[in-house]
Amino acid sequence: MKKRKMFYRMVTASLMRRRSRMLIALLAVAIGATILSGLMTIYFDVPRQMGAQFRNYGANMIFTPAQEEFQQADLEQGISLIDPKELVGATPFRYESVRIHEQPLMAAATDMESVGKTSPYWSVDGEWPSVSRQAMVGKTIAENLNLSIGDQMTINYTPEDADEETPDNWIDCKVTAILNTGGSEEEYVYLSMEDMEDLTGVPGVIDLAEISVSATSEKLSSYVETINASVDSVRAELVKRVTASETSVLSKLQALVLLVTIIVLALTMICVATTMTAVVTERRQEIGLRKAIGASDASIMKEFMGESLLLGAIGGILGAIVGFVFAQVVSVNVFGSSISFRPLLAIITIIVSVLITALTCVLPIRSATRVDPALVLKGE
Repeated sequence: MKKRKMFYRMVTASLMRRRSRMLIALLAVAIGATILSGLMTIYFDVPRQMGAQFRNYGANMIFTPAQEEFQQADLEQGISLIDPKELVGATPFRYESVRIHEQPLMAAATDMESVGKTSPYWSVDGEWPSVSRQAMVGKTIAENLNLSIGDQMTINYTPEDADEETPDNWIDCKVTAILNTGGSEEEYVYLSMEDMEDLTGVPGVIDLAEISVSATSEKLSSYVETINASVDSVRAELVKRVTASETSVLSKLQALVLLVTIIVLALTMICVATTMTAVVTERRQEIGLRKAIGASDASIMKEFMGESLLLGAIGGILGAIVGFVFAQVVSVNVFGSSISFRPLLAIITIIVSVLITALTCVLPIRSATRVDPALVLKGE
């Protein structure tokens, strides 16, 4: 116990006597650990953050009928196979040809609340339809038919099996919003699923469903396989343009983060090795004197290694704390959301810092044991 206590006193005293040089080494280790902790936290959190950003560009999975159509129950069965924590939204669509002001148009029935989750890029002027007999029209249709927010319109529908004498089905709706996306979505009239059922007299039919899932491409592919194998009436597919872009961006970003981390760790090793080499050079006379009075190479190596391990541990702890703060600032400013603290990454940062410091000190410590006491004490 006394030997261990004396060893700790020797290590700490040696560090304190060379505060300036050891502070440089400590800063190098701390900065390296900060970058390691921060970038690794970002590295592992990037898929979630980027996935959330890509969800703003639309759904990444679609359900289409395996035959002609499917029902709401089939949609619910399919999304039940997806982890609720990863499911952002599921929006059904039903399309029918209608007429407004005797102009043939395409009406899309959907869940107005859910479509905001799967298509957050939709820009809506006015208020989303929230009750029955309210509708949203695309900008193109609004311009062609001279419709404005607050206007009343009659939507006519002719059943496929109706003869010439059968009157059209119709409903009156109020325009509460105009959709502006710059895409084909502007060419539809949007109704609630209930209003479409009243208009057509056919309940529960779904032509397409858009699914937004916050998961990796591998997990998405697994969901597609599971759903196709379990639900006969539904064919699940990935939206390739979304999933492929997300995978490409994630892989490049993670590769960049990993490369920067490796470079920073290499620079840290060089700085620590240079500092420890200078420390050994300064202490040549001390080392020679200790060897002359009987100190073994093992005891000298143990003392220097103790100093380096202590530097690595302190630098690792500081780096783990500052690195998390750094990652939090980056995440909030770049992605607009915070990240959670990962204790395992903090432990890994400390361990890696200690190991790197130990490895970089091996050569300087070995050179310390090669000091010839006779030559050093003679001043050579």
